[in-house]
Amino acid sequence: MKHIAIIGAGPAGLRAAEVAAEHGAQVSVFDAKPSAGRKFLIAGKSGLNLTNNEDWQTFLSRYQGNDLPTETWNKILNNFDNNALRHWAAGLGIETFAASSGKVFPTSMKAAPLLRRWIQKLRQLGVHFHFNHRLTQLDKDLTLQFEYRKEPHTYKFDAVILALGGASHPATGSTGKWTKIFDSLGIRYTPLSAANCGWETNWHKELLDDAEGLPLKNIIVHAGDKSQHGELVITKYGLEGGPIYRLGPAIKSLPTPEIRIDFKPTFSHAQLIAKMESAKRNLLHEAKLRWKLHPSGIAILKHLKQWQTVEELAQIVKSCTIPLTQPRPIKEAISSAGGVSWDELDADLMVRKVPNLYCAGEMIDWEAPTGGYLLQACFATGTHAGKAVSKGR
Repeated sequence: MKHIAIIGAGPAGLRAAEVAAEHGAQVSVFDAKPSAGRKFLIAGKSGLNLTNNEDWQTFLSRYQGNDLPTETWNKILNNFDNNALRHWAAGLGIETFAASSGKVFPTSMKAAPLLRRWIQKLRQLGVHFHFNHRLTQLDKDLTLQFEYRKEPHTYKFDAVILALGGASHPATGSTGKWTKIFDSLGIRYTPLSAANCGWETNWHKELLDDAEGLPLKNIIVHAGDKSQHGELVITKYGLEGGPIYRLGPAIKSLPTPEIRIDFKPTFSHAQLIAKMESAKRNLLHEAKLRWKLHPSGIAILKHLKQWQTVEELAQIVKSCTIPLTQPRPIKEAISSAGGVSWDELDADLMVRKVPNLYCAGEMIDWEAPTGGYLLQACFATGTHAGKAVSKGR
């Protein structure tokens, strides 16, 4: 019986363990934390968004990465798609539903019941768990060294799947420190960076006094030639919210990071001017009344002071440029970008330089927005690696 180690007890690692065990392997799961699925549980705090039921071709278009091999990547996702994920959850007795947004949730909205049943199933399959084991060294012959209770412990396996995550939420175990091990093995990776995160800007103190914590509702946010409709929140350091999360890659690609906000997307520049009629004074006050601008938008316009006439004010309302300085720290991000370079992996997600060493989950160089795409890819890559490792070499 093939003895396989899975390093990392997040969704990618647990799914890889499940698939490998179902194919007859003896599986041991190691994790640096005292329990499994800690980041998975955090993802479920506001409702566990497992996947999305949108049109599958649109779904596939949500992913990107440095030199992402589209054909291979789509094959991985096709082999465990959004319907397969819902069917898998149903097999654990967890029914799901699709919200009007397309996001798919358990009917309970919670992660803990699913995780409990999943761990129970894995134990029934004979999977062994080794918690509080922090990986410190990996040799090319697949000898692994862990720190456990401040003592080194060494194991040898036939195959190893690494599912060590990115670098967001490091308290859950996703520290990104696996990069040091890959440095020692000569395996290339794109440095990890924050994704699905807020961005910083230098707000004036007076603006924050007026608007910190207020939402910017029903706006369209542009970054280069990309745009997103939705809502942002003004924070003491900058902006948070779905549109700026999704536009992160586009913002990073700009020579100077910035966004442009259309505060009134349902009206043209000419229509806004017409609504102001003969107003010549107190233009912000009149704009608030006639254009129905939210207080947060008024605060930004007030402190920008880049307009003098109705025409200029209307132009800024339709395209208000907000310069950005940098994304929030990676430890605050929902996910991370970067990871193991694709040309270091074969079609089975095996590391070319280290036979029988595989990767799965967020530690590979792919990126996706929130909305169910992150977990879907973790499950799919875990499934793919679990099947590949079971085939043997």
